[in-house]
Amino acid sequence: MFVALTALLMLTACGNKTEPAPDSAPSDKLTDVTLVLNWFPNTNHTGLYVAQDLGYYEEAGLRVNIVPPGVNGSTAIVGSGEAAFGVSIQENVTEARIQGVPVVSIATLMQHNTSVFASPVDKNIKSPKDFEGKVYGGFGSPAEEGVLQSLMQADGGADVNTVKIVNLGEADFFTAVQRDVDFSWIFYGWTGIEAELRGVPLNLIPLTDYSEKLDYYTPLLITNEETIKEQPELVKAFLAATAKGFQYAMDKPEEAAKILLKAAPELDEELVMASQKWISPRYQDDAPQWGIQKKSVWVNYADWMREHGLIEQEFDADAAFTNDFLPEPAQ
Repeated sequence: MFVALTALLMLTACGNKTEPAPDSAPSDKLTDVTLVLNWFPNTNHTGLYVAQDLGYYEEAGLRVNIVPPGVNGSTAIVGSGEAAFGVSIQENVTEARIQGVPVVSIATLMQHNTSVFASPVDKNIKSPKDFEGKVYGGFGSPAEEGVLQSLMQADGGADVNTVKIVNLGEADFFTAVQRDVDFSWIFYGWTGIEAELRGVPLNLIPLTDYSEKLDYYTPLLITNEETIKEQPELVKAFLAATAKGFQYAMDKPEEAAKILLKAAPELDEELVMASQKWISPRYQDDAPQWGIQKKSVWVNYADWMREHGLIEQEFDADAAFTNDFLPEPAQ
């Protein structure tokens, strides 16, 4: 989500170099690895910056450079082999696989979809049927109309054709809903928390309240089939260090937030601290370990996309994700 914010992405600081940990590999022995984000640095990504800052990647023999996606987006960049790893979302991976792009999800950063449709309370949008006749500010994904339609159908059969859909591009959510649109799609753990801090009351409509098929993985970590085939130990080492970074973020939210702020000092400190406190327990949530994915989640979302005409071909869920490179859970 929010891939359209390219200009902001290109201005983002992309991680600070750290001194190697005492037992890390010598710098001339490190393998250079590029990790492409899906959006500007935020608390979805904190574990990545922790692993970078505390030397977990270097201990694993890696020098990881965290970069923004630019105009092509992380899924296309990783699929082409220009970067070994990236942050994406299940929607993009599903579409890419259907189109023959050889990306594979290797871990989910969040176990459940925390995105919501949000609007100021004075818009009086309390359920999907209230979308009728309103202006929706989107980000240019073909799935948006399908999601709107799905929720509106589940809420009494309201007509999605009455909704005017506009592309917000790089517009700020709070500015847009006061000036240009009635509602938009946000990650609660970032923009929703920011609304709380601003004292802006919002009506929130979680996607998962209306369809279990919309409880998909967003965001997640991807690599490509060639990297898995040719460099399986690289994938394993990268995920072991990354899992360690997210475990630190779960155990020490405040310290982890400070690391994110060091890597991206342009972020608002109060927002980062509050968001991190909210999001840290949700990285693993009810799963037996961080990062693990279920086939049923991939099948359900692909079925939903097919039901709404977003894909036509059969989708091979088994080829789209793997848990094989996750570290063994701690006993």
